[in-house]
Amino acid sequence: MVDRLANSEANTRRISIVENCFGAAGQPLTIPGRVLIGEGVLTKLCRKKPKARQFFLFNDILVYGNIVIQKKKYNKQHIIPLENVTIDSIQDEGELRNGWLIKTPTKSFAVYAATATEKSEWMNHITKCVSDLLSKSGKAPSSEHAAVWVPDSEAAVCMRCQKAKFTPVNRRHHCRKC
Repeated sequence: MVDRLANSEANTRRISIVENCFGAAGQPLTIPGRVLIGEGVLTKLCRKKPKARQFFLFNDILVYGNIVIQKKKYNKQHIIPLENVTIDSIQDEGELRNGWLIKTPTKSFAVYAATATEKSEWMNHITKCVSDLLSKSGKAPSSEHAAVWVPDSEAAVCMRCQKAKFTPVNRRHHCRKC
């Protein structure tokens, strides 16, 4: 299906719309052979709190940005080459459900879908795009990944020594003693 859509007018138009939504600050996305596979709003676990981000999956890259006006304007475009991506499912905890990790050598983070079906569709599409890319290029999957940020609120014990316990009053990422 990707090959059929690669040079179609409809695909080029869809990619152009995404480019325009990011405006002049965004990087160009239209290149020969690139196909827009899917898009949607996912919740990205950021440093302070989970935030809604617009994600676009292409056959070779994953693009996301801040939502300014839904379906019309986005900013802070981030482009992740899929050949460096690995994903791992995350177990549901509290209010954060239907999540998975997106891991790359330079940045790793958790995202959450609205439903289990949406999660499985995203994960399946990303996995297929990564495997197709790696089989075409002959490269091995990336084994080095950046650490995933763990918010202070999620750290019950020191992330370094695993001994110092944190309380609702004393929230830290590590105990500052180790």
